Amino acid sequence: MTLNRKLGIVDLTKEKVLIQDVPLSLKKALLGGRGMNVHYLNRMLGPNVDPLSPDNILIFGTGLMTGTIAPSSGRFSTTSKSPESGFLADTNCGGFFAPELRYAGFDRLIIKGKAKKPSILHVTDNSIEIKDARDYWGRDTNEAQKRIRQDLGPVEMAICGTAGENLVRFACVRTGVKNAGGRTGLGCVMGSKNLKAVAAYGTQGIEVAHPDRMIQKVQELKDYLMASKITPILGSVGTLLLYEVSNAFGGIRTKNSTLNAWKDEHNAAFAEPYIEKMIACQGCFVHCRHRNTFDGEGPEYTTLVLLGANIGMETYPEIIKLGNLVNDLGLDVSSTGTYLAWAIDLYQQGKIDKSLTDGEELRWGDYEQAVRIIKKIAKREGFGNILAEGNRAAAKLNDPDRDYLIAVKGIPQSDPHDVRYMKAFSLGIATSSRGADHLRSRPTLEIFFKLPLEFKERIYGKGVVLDPTSYEGKALVVTWSERIFATIDCLEMCKFICHGFNSPHYVDYKWMKELIHCATGWEMTEGEIAERGRRTVDLERIFNMKQGMTEADDRLPRRYFDDPSVLRTAKGHHIDREKFAKMKAEFYAMHNWTPGEGKVPPARQKELEAIE
Repeated sequence: MTLNRKLGIVDLTKEKVLIQDVPLSLKKALLGGRGMNVHYLNRMLGPNVDPLSPDNILIFGTGLMTGTIAPSSGRFSTTSKSPESGFLADTNCGGFFAPELRYAGFDRLIIKGKAKKPSILHVTDNSIEIKDARDYWGRDTNEAQKRIRQDLGPVEMAICGTAGENLVRFACVRTGVKNAGGRTGLGCVMGSKNLKAVAAYGTQGIEVAHPDRMIQKVQELKDYLMASKITPILGSVGTLLLYEVSNAFGGIRTKNSTLNAWKDEHNAAFAEPYIEKMIACQGCFVHCRHRNTFDGEGPEYTTLVLLGANIGMETYPEIIKLGNLVNDLGLDVSSTGTYLAWAIDLYQQGKIDKSLTDGEELRWGDYEQAVRIIKKIAKREGFGNILAEGNRAAAKLNDPDRDYLIAVKGIPQSDPHDVRYMKAFSLGIATSSRGADHLRSRPTLEIFFKLPLEFKERIYGKGVVLDPTSYEGKALVVTWSERIFATIDCLEMCKFICHGFNSPHYVDYKWMKELIHCATGWEMTEGEIAERGRRTVDLERIFNMKQGMTEADDRLPRRYFDDPSVLRTAKGHHIDREKFAKMKAEFYAMHNWTPGEGKVPPARQKELEAIE
């Protein structure tokens, strides 16, 4: 059954493995994935733990739907305390690793301690073995995966690259050629534990409660999803479709947000000469991923902007090759592009000079220079060693208050959008549980679809406002988005087919109810399913507050307040501090968090702590 997968607890220091059953009540309360990961994180990790110490824990967790025939369900969440921010580290990743972990009999791995030597966890049917990884240490992600497969057979892996081994604070978890658990430095946590990879292969199929009904519902859902106008576009050009829409009104982060639009020649059509084919993750028929002509995958919209416009790159080949390099080294695309842009901006302003940058005159659009610096970051050499510290490099970069860093809670903004025009987007990145992030609550329908007010009210509820530049109704939109995205992360289905992320005609709570019943036999209402997302959001808030986060951390970069956009429709728009504070207060009220502080009330904390 999909409900009989186990929990593996690995103590790398003691070289011990414990395999446990998980109560069905806990699975039903949180559905798996992101929700159960943060549940265990809260239970097992107190405050004041150094993220790079053996006391930190690292959790790989699959969802209730992972490995079933439910569409786009090949995902997993990785969770810890972030070496980049000091708060929640959590990231979500597709590919093929998560289903193999479940086929091997496990829903979740919790990893403690630090191995005495470079190690791999080899997960096979109902078994976890700690193996020597010294032959793979020092190798980039693609080469290491090839060599591990030569030795262990057809395993799928979650792996860190040389950046993770060298404790770059924004190193990511990688699987396959491109799939990345990119945010919050979880590859760095792997490196700190001397853990090169988790390699999984299993032969146990996943039984569901109602297989015939599951097949029927999945076919109905496929037909429903393919009928959406956005699905064939995603399958043709991937996320690059968003560039043209955003650039048209001036919503592209450009040159560290000193500008807000870039080249029309970066529209999706111009990428076609460099794309071999479109491919997919496990169980997905959207096929939004590019296999490029430079022996890699991508670019995504995020790569196109943050390693393109944001650092002044001119052509698609430059951007694609930078994306391939960052992926192979195991660096986070969003953080890498943001820190590079931050450094170039500070150099151009005269705040830093060649004495700090290894003699480099930092320039916008210098491809060879970007390659040199990215490699130095991964190896922690010279100026790269400074940037490898992420936001903690602020004092050395002569920006002690981080006035010029586009980040929230110490995490660079992953969203390629310049949010000064889009007030709901600004509230979303400011309040995201893992820093300046769009995948927690991105209210896409607010800006990209000309939907009637009545239709939007059916989605979000009364109080929604059509105007994306208005501050009214934004707390409602962000809260609704945050909860449904958390729920889909608990099931570990892709947000790209989640209601409200790219289309109003994707997987909503009604579809989730059907899939959950087919898989488990549970009879859950749509409201009960939505409550699982709300629980996850509250648990993440509790963890962050336990680690020292306050209301003041729900903020925006100074530039969004003080420097208006300068190009296209967005020209003149910025974020008003008083109106932003009002939006945030409304957001806290919608969550039933304490006014002015944004804390989860004690009664709610007690309720969540009682979940077993």
